[in-house]
Amino acid sequence: MALRGTNQEFGRPYNRRIVLETIRLEAPIARGEIARKVGLTVQTVSTIIRELELQGFVMGSREAPKGRGLPRTNLTLNPEGGFAIGLHVTPIGVSAALVNLAGKIVGTRHHPMSRVSPEATFPVFEALIAEMSALRPDGRMLGIGVAMPGPSDVDSMSFVGPTTLEGWKGIAVGERLAEANVLPVFAGAELGAVALGERLYGAGRDFRAFYYIYFGVGLGGAATVQDGTVLRGVYGNAGEIGHLPLVPGGDPCPCGNRGCLERYVSRDALDRRLKAVDPTATIETALTEHLDVVDAWIAEAAPVLRSAIATIENLFDPETIVIGGLASDALLERLIAGTEPLMHSVAERRGRTTPRLTLSSNGRDAVLRGAAALAISGALSPRFGLLFAGEEERTDRDPIMTGPAKKEVAA
Repeated sequence: MALRGTNQEFGRPYNRRIVLETIRLEAPIARGEIARKVGLTVQTVSTIIRELELQGFVMGSREAPKGRGLPRTNLTLNPEGGFAIGLHVTPIGVSAALVNLAGKIVGTRHHPMSRVSPEATFPVFEALIAEMSALRPDGRMLGIGVAMPGPSDVDSMSFVGPTTLEGWKGIAVGERLAEANVLPVFAGAELGAVALGERLYGAGRDFRAFYYIYFGVGLGGAATVQDGTVLRGVYGNAGEIGHLPLVPGGDPCPCGNRGCLERYVSRDALDRRLKAVDPTATIETALTEHLDVVDAWIAEAAPVLRSAIATIENLFDPETIVIGGLASDALLERLIAGTEPLMHSVAERRGRTTPRLTLSSNGRDAVLRGAAALAISGALSPRFGLLFAGEEERTDRDPIMTGPAKKEVAA
């Protein structure tokens, strides 16, 4: 869906975001091209560009002279123009990252925990937020994004088993975290966050629509629709493919079913097989110390994943399926290779030039980058622009013009 501005005065905050988003997606790009793409006059775009340059969000550079006249000025994002803190909660601990406006991770920290309870976790949040903020003490902090595992509020899946968090039922993470912070807080499911991060900063930039398979402690997925948004469903649980019962009479799952996908394809599935051979074994060293176990696991897991891939393709018809998560590229590449040959599906189009499976370019930090993207999008993207805000809100609350001055929460 094309981004289009409005020439009505009350739409100025929205227009700033349209222009900023166009620069992010199309950079390097000149003022005239921006005006043509968003449907605004060159004069209006030039005024907005001056505002964005003064605020440090964008910067320009002239092309090399090619003839008569002044060479055009190309605009790009200023990576140091803003920062967001990403937090990722998992059953094995909490991770944090400081991410700049261009999606580059400035620094990370992982805090391992044996029991990730709300009482133990919120103090860890505060310590990690302080540590990440200290990496750029004079930087413009746009907000805090928190990625939580799912599915949410499903009794049989959300609160039992090794892939879920116990004690978090009914906890309003965003609201509670916002009470202790002056920055806006944006909380969401890890599947939506990781797909958004891939769309903004990873391999997803090259595709209009893709499906993301997240290889975490469990297994999940998320689909992006044509305008780059993430399909999350009525209750935010769309994409929980880990609980697809694909193996009749298979391994029992904590959800109460048997043969669920994530019992075979997940970090937990591989870890259980490693621990059965060597209680001290880790996934990080599995390829060098227990390659035989890894290969045996792939031989069992790949056929199940192959069936899931055909199901995803037939349901969503994506340009590609991106695979990433809490595993090394080498391990995921080995798993992807094990799925060949892929099953027949609607993805087998004549003249197809894109691969059916694509390895994430965000690596193990995909969710952290995605959690920060929740905050960056929440503060700056056109979708969350202040198009219908009152005059006072447009001048005082627009972080593009003044920086985030008040606490806000987005679920």
